[in-house]
Formats: sequence, C-alpha cells, structure tokens
Amino acid sequence: MGDGRQRRRNECWWIASRFTLLLCLGVQVSSQIRYSIPEAVKEGSAVGNLAKDLGLDVSTLKERRFRIVSGSKDALFQVNQNNGVLYVQKKIDREELCDSDGPCLINLKMVVENPLEVHYVGIEVTDVNDHSPVFLERQLHLEIAENKAPGARFELPPARDLDVGINSVRNYKLTQNEHFSLELRDGGEEDKIPFLILQKYLDRERTSKHELILTAIDGGNPPKSGFLNISVIVLDTNDNQPVCSQDTYSLTLQENVAVGTVVMRVNATDADEGLNGKVEYTLSRNTKRIAHDLFQLDITTGELSVKGKIDFEENQIFRLNIQASDKGQPPLSVDCGVIIKTLDVNDNKPEIEVTSLTNVVSEDSKIGTVIALISVTDKDSGHNAKILCTLSDDATFELIPSVENDMYSLVTKKPLDRELLSSYDVTVTATDSGQPPLTTFKTLTVQLSDVNDNSPEFTQNPLELYLAENNTPGSSIFSVSASDKDLNENAVISYQIIRGNGAQNDMTSFLSINSENGNIHALKSFDFETIKAFNFQVVATDSGTPPLSSNVTVKVFILDENDNAPVILSPVNTNGSAEVVEEIPRNVNAGHLVTKIRAYDADVGYNGWLLFSLQEITDHSLFGLDRYTGQIRTLRSFTETDEAEHKLIILVKDNGNVSLSATATLIVKAVEPKEAFAASDVKHVVKNEEENNLTFYLMITLGSVSVLFLISIIVLIVMQCSKSTDYSSKYLQDTNYDGTLCHSIQYRSGDKRYMLVGPRMSIGSTIVPGSTGNTLVAPGHRGRTSEDVSSCFYP
Repeated sequence: MGDGRQRRRNECWWIASRFTLLLCLGVQVSSQIRYSIPEAVKEGSAVGNLAKDLGLDVSTLKERRFRIVSGSKDALFQVNQNNGVLYVQKKIDREELCDSDGPCLINLKMVVENPLEVHYVGIEVTDVNDHSPVFLERQLHLEIAENKAPGARFELPPARDLDVGINSVRNYKLTQNEHFSLELRDGGEEDKIPFLILQKYLDRERTSKHELILTAIDGGNPPKSGFLNISVIVLDTNDNQPVCSQDTYSLTLQENVAVGTVVMRVNATDADEGLNGKVEYTLSRNTKRIAHDLFQLDITTGELSVKGKIDFEENQIFRLNIQASDKGQPPLSVDCGVIIKTLDVNDNKPEIEVTSLTNVVSEDSKIGTVIALISVTDKDSGHNAKILCTLSDDATFELIPSVENDMYSLVTKKPLDRELLSSYDVTVTATDSGQPPLTTFKTLTVQLSDVNDNSPEFTQNPLELYLAENNTPGSSIFSVSASDKDLNENAVISYQIIRGNGAQNDMTSFLSINSENGNIHALKSFDFETIKAFNFQVVATDSGTPPLSSNVTVKVFILDENDNAPVILSPVNTNGSAEVVEEIPRNVNAGHLVTKIRAYDADVGYNGWLLFSLQEITDHSLFGLDRYTGQIRTLRSFTETDEAEHKLIILVKDNGNVSLSATATLIVKAVEPKEAFAASDVKHVVKNEEENNLTFYLMITLGSVSVLFLISIIVLIVMQCSKSTDYSSKYLQDTNYDGTLCHSIQYRSGDKRYMLVGPRMSIGSTIVPGSTGNTLVAPGHRGRTSEDVSSCFYP
C-alpha cells in the first residue's frame, strides 16, 4: 500500500512539472482526462472518444497529427485519427501491469500540432475475477500424537490470489469431521490465516490417518476456489496393554511326548504400533520349578515346547503363568494362565489276522457267501483294548461277528458282476478306543471268476450297406463285428447268416460269411436294374456253456452304375444302330420339325440322363438338333442349290462317369410337295395301324400293371397285419416306398398321347444321393436339379 501512494505522488509531481514547463514555453495544456476499463477486454474495444472529450475538431485530427507520444506500455492503446476514439490495441492483464492492491493507472500523453497542444489521459484498469486461489503446496502432512489435548492449534498455509479487492481470497472451508475444526485469524491488510483446531482426542488404534481438504474461496461472482489436501498422521503412544487370546489355556498332553514338541502357542496382541505393540513372553516367577524344568517358552513367538520327559505317573497336571509385556516406556503387561493335563499313552495298535481266505469267487455267488475269517487282537487293556472293525467297501461286503468278540466273517452283501468290476481290494480297518485311537489296516484281494452271462452285442442294429452293382463275385463286401463282455471261451464269437426260405427276394444263398471274423462275401454280381435292395440277418454266438447269441439285420442297398447303353427306340434299332429315311417337302420354312429321335436308358440318375448331338451331317447350316429333346428341325428354307438328300448321324450318350452311347442314321430327302403329301398319306395309314396296335398293347400293359398293383397292396396289408419285416418286393425294397413313379414309356398317335408308368423307390430309400430312381423328365425342362433330371426314357 505504501508503494502505491508513493507512485501516485510521483505521478502528480510529474504532471505538475510538465504543466509548468509548457506554460513557460507557450504551449496550450488542457486538464487531464481519466477513463476506466476492465482487464482482459477484447482487442479493438473503445476506451473513450478523446476528440469529443477534449473538444477537438474531428475533421482536423489527421491533419494536426493527433497521436500518443508516450506512456502506453508496449503500445497497449492506440487512437483512431479518423474519429478520435481511443481503443485497446493489445490484451491487458492487470496482474502483469500492477503488483499492488491499489488502483492500476496507465498515463498517456496525447499531442496535436498547429497549434501544439498536449493532453494527458489516465486509464484505470479495473480487476476481474480471472484467477483462482492457489496454495503453494498441493499436499500438507501433519503429525499429531494421539495423546495431544483438544484445543491444540496448527497453523495452515494461506492461499494466494492474484486478483485484488473483492476478487481476492475471502473465506476458507474445511471438510466436516468430528476431530478437527477451522479457525481464521486476521493477518493484516485484509489477509486471513487459517488454523486447524483439535476438537477431541485422537485414537491411532481406531484411525491412524485423517484426510482433510481445505478450500479457499474468493469473493468473485461467480466465486473461484482452490484446494489443499491435508493428511494428519496420528502418532502412537503406549496407551494399550497386551491382551491374551484366552484368559486361561487348557490342553492335554500324552506322556512320553518327544522332546522339542511344541505343545501350544500363547498369543497376545497389542493395539499399539512399533515398540509399543511388540510383545515378549516369559514364565512368571510364581510358576513351580518343575514346570521350568520340563517346558521352555519362546520369548518372541510364545511357543511352549517340551524340553524334558513327561511322566503321567509323576505329574498329572501342570499350572503355568505366562507374562506378556510390550516394549513401551513404561512397559505394560498381562498374565496368561496355562493348564496342562497329561494322559496315559495308548501305544499298542490292534493286530489283524486272516485265518482263512478264498481268493477266487464266482461272479454268480449267492448273497452271504463266506469269503474269509478274520480275527483281531490288541495288547492294551481296558478301554484302549476295545476294537471297532469296519470295511472300505461296505456296500458289497460286510463283517459278521462270531460268538467271540474278536472273530469276524467276511461275506458278500449283494450280487457280484465281473463285467462291472473284476476284482475287489477290501480293506479291513481295526481301530481301538484309546485316546488318541490307534488304527491298523489289512487289505484283502478278492478275484471274480467269469460265467457266461452276457450275449454278444453289435454296436448298431440294423446295419446299412451300400454296394455298387456289378461287384466281383467272391469278393468281400462287408464285415460285421460283435463284442462280448465275458472272458476267454465265453467271449469267443462265431458268425452265421440266417438263411431264408427260398423266396424270390431271398439273397442269402448268394452270400457267405467267415465264421471267425464276420467278413461277408458276395457269391454273385448284383444288378441294380434287377434288384435294388434286400435284407438279411447275421447271428453272433459265443462259445460259453450254454452259448448265448444275438442277431443283427443288414440292409443292403444296390448302387446304380452306368452299365446300360442308351437304346434308340425311334428310328427302329438294328444291331445297336438305326437308320431311317425321312422325306420332307422342299418348300418347308425354317423351324420345320423333320423328326424326333427317341431313346431309352435302363440306368437311373445321371447315368440315365441322355443328351443328343450331331456326330456327322452333310450340311450344318440346314438342320439343327435339340440336345435335350432329340428334335431335328430345319434351320433355314431349302434353296435350289441344296442337295436333295442329306445324311445325319445322331449320337445319343448318357451322363455317367464313363458315358455310354448309341448312334442313329437319318436320311432326309427333300421332295416336291405333291410327292410329300402322297408319302404322308401312306405314313399316316401305317402310323394309324401302328397306333392301333400300340393302343392294344398299352391296354394289356396297363391291365397287367393294375393287377400287379392290387396284388402288391394285398401283400402289404397281409405283411402289416402279421408284423413281418422280411417282405420285400422286386420293385419295392424299402418300407419308405412313397408310391411315386419312375420309368415311363410314351407313345403318340395323332393328337393322342399315352404313357406307361411303373413304380420306383422313394427319395428316402434311394441309393445315390440326389437320385430319384427311374423318374420321368418331361422334354424341354432344361433347368433341373439332380433329382429332377434322373430320367431313363426320352420320348
């Protein structure tokens, strides 16, 4: 404050001397103007209109060079010569400009020329609350003894705030607690010094450290604050005596205990810390001399150990007084009583003797069969000689006492099963009634002999075999295996095929089996087109007495192979090839149907899917062949230069891995329209006769299929009623038959169309995945799945 007053006196003297000098020089001087602005005002903010306040003509300011000549620190201010406004050129920080708490004043000297005038401008920078209170340290550590009396005062460091006036530190707050409060004292020049006041005694054993927060708050709006973390460490005093975990320790001790044996441990705790809480143990002077001779006490751990021979006949009880003392000044102590009772020693274990033992027992032994005779004895007497016998496996065996207390019979308690457990290790435990009890163990091994009580077992029933057709006769096609839980001869298994009754679908006569290893051989080559599936049974028999057996059903599914070449139905086949002459008028247009190749394949699936292609043709530009339907059409009209006769060789092949094929030769003759019409009439008569014959044959075929279908239904009903599982037809080898159709032959007579259909296997019973058997595929449906395209006839 004194520096501020001195500074203001110097400024007044400076202004007066300059005013006197100017008067002497004849320079016009006006009175001083004062403005006030807050610190941190934005750059460019107006302070005041000097031209207006000084009465100057604004239009002459630039001509008279109105400017600031001195007093602006680092050019904080600047004057606009166009309008005479004084504005802030740089950001102002009051705390950097002025250190005192008094007014912060900046003096400027303004000059205009013609005539020369000097003006003085004073700018007071007012404070804003832009600084928070700050403590010189973030953490303060205080150490206070727990016996410090309430009312003790501890000075705390004050906070400092660069702001002044109301924006400086105005108050302090302390976190609420029961042990401390806050008191503020006047430190002069409006400063306040905080003091920490102890309200009540501290207890280190309850709380060894107190965490407080001192908050300094200034008087700004809004107020700002700073924090000081205060850690009060409570120093220990020896105000707690040791405490024993028990007032009196009682224990029993057997005679003849080994020297050095730790009998017990006295445990005393002291809530103090350091030397005040460190406890030492000693035998008090009033303890009898015999106890000093027989026992030794560890001064640090409190362990009481034996250092002499304990004799029950000489001393049955010992009374010791142990003193636990801390190392405080003065030390505090407590007495702990110890009572030791000696016990007579049970130093003889029971003895177990097996007088008779049957080592091997049949697994079909009856309940109550005697396995062994056991006797137990004990050299001790009285209560120490009473013996209790138990078994480790009391669920399977039991001990039955005899007339004499020391004899027992070991007998079976439940049926035995060698397959579950082939041998038993039975432990007999004999325990006397001494304190502590002594125990003896004896283990008896009982072996079980096998009897033929388990039939052979197959891992799966039924078994499924997928066999490709055209297999090599005599080769192994499958192997069955069964297991038997019995041993030796009772587990030796032989295999046989159960022969059928010679029915049409009985394939057992074409099968043989190795009786030792279960390998099954096929004596013939199977044909998928003849039989698609069949079942047979294998019986496995052990060599026990009497022998036991079990059956397994083997389901054989024949897989189709591409072993049938396509058969061309139209034109008529002749030794695997076909040749026909087809006459057409020369005036036909493009797209005229010349003829259609019809073929059939006995295989199924992809093996029966037929594709047509032109192997040889005289004129590729004249005729075209649909690869899926076999239709031959003209690609263009005939010209005068075209030949009258054309030869086409058509190749029909299936889609097997190794495809088979057939060829047909077509001679196409182009004739004049009159000749074509005459030939057409002849063909029409022949075709009518063929269609009549074909209709007759279709009627006979449909009648036969209907009769066969009725017979199949009757047989199925009889089989269902008799619950028989051996039936299988030539066309239906699986009970999953769904009645859908496979093979089809189409005949066309004029505008009429006939179809002869036959049964097929259901999708669930097909052999090849994706195949639906001999299903019909309509021509022209080219975008089909593997199930849809497994056709066997192309009309």
